[in-house]
Amino acid sequence: MLEALRARNLHLWLGDYARHLLDPERRSTQGGPRHVLFAFCDHFEPLWGGASAAEGDARVRAWESRYPLLANRYTDADGYHPRHSFFFPGEQYSAVFLDRLAALTRAGLGEVELHLHHDQDNAANLRIDIARYLAAYAQHGLLSRDADGRLRYGFIHGNWCLANARSDGRWCGVDEEVPLLFDTGCYADYTFPSAPDASQPGRVNQIYWPTGNLLRRRSYEGGERARVGNLKSDRILMIEGPLSVARRPGRLVPRIESAAVTAHDPASRARVRSWVRQAIHVMGRPEWIFVKVHTHGAPEAQAESLLGAGGDALHRELTTRYNDGRKFILHYVTAREMFNIARAAIDGKTGEPGSYRDYVLQPPPAAPRSSSCQ
Repeated sequence: MLEALRARNLHLWLGDYARHLLDPERRSTQGGPRHVLFAFCDHFEPLWGGASAAEGDARVRAWESRYPLLANRYTDADGYHPRHSFFFPGEQYSAVFLDRLAALTRAGLGEVELHLHHDQDNAANLRIDIARYLAAYAQHGLLSRDADGRLRYGFIHGNWCLANARSDGRWCGVDEEVPLLFDTGCYADYTFPSAPDASQPGRVNQIYWPTGNLLRRRSYEGGERARVGNLKSDRILMIEGPLSVARRPGRLVPRIESAAVTAHDPASRARVRSWVRQAIHVMGRPEWIFVKVHTHGAPEAQAESLLGAGGDALHRELTTRYNDGRKFILHYVTAREMFNIARAAIDGKTGEPGSYRDYVLQPPPAAPRSSSCQ
């Protein structure tokens, strides 16, 4: 049994998953409807699989032309269409690619954040690379800025290896990556869950502040759950997506549900229900449920599913079953907006979470302000 658990790295997180299932706030309704904050975070890699520049451009063009057709068929409780967060890999930078994604940002259908693959790196080189990538993205009117004009960004680590997560040191190399990200303007990390990968942290289904010695390898393992009235302004926020052991229709053996949407495993009614049931929230504000799912949407098969029947099935489910106004109210959000709403919850804000989309970090210049999208 132990060997079976270790083979899928279940031993890393099942204990905290059991804790999560017993959390009384997870089941709390607070006497009214629950707000479902849905963010689709895409590890968007046009050159995935060794694609040529022309093939990569065709992949981005597919999203530029087809995503508005899908998104415009669906709206949330605030009148917003689905909003896609493109975590674009800095090492694949192309002005053509980002100009196309900026067009979707201007249409109010998404925003661009930083994705990064690196290997055998060091802190000094990483700082230089991040600064270079942020400056390049900003030239396209992408990325938010804080009140002081500093560029801010959300982050997903390539190969799941945040803070040198692998025991062999591959696909990162920088133990102190978590505080380095904060120093360079990162506001939140969206890398996890990564199960069944060995990088999966022990804490699951949480929004939390990393704590302890943040210079150490895998420092994201230590943390303190975000809660109302407990703001930490000296570190990034960790925003996890739903992770669970879920039933599979027609099968006896359960699955690891890590909120990865693929062509082979598209969204379904059962999957969406599992994501919402995890009820990830800021402690003290259980009526705001954070649902962050992820994909690798650029390759053709994935794009065909996400922009076609798979995407339709997902948004049909969200806008009907989870936007009835009685049990659930749906809000499509970008990664930045999800962070802003989490910050509003931490600051004790109440009411309609959609009104806090731009609470701390304003939209990037290429994006319309929230009020203009409604």
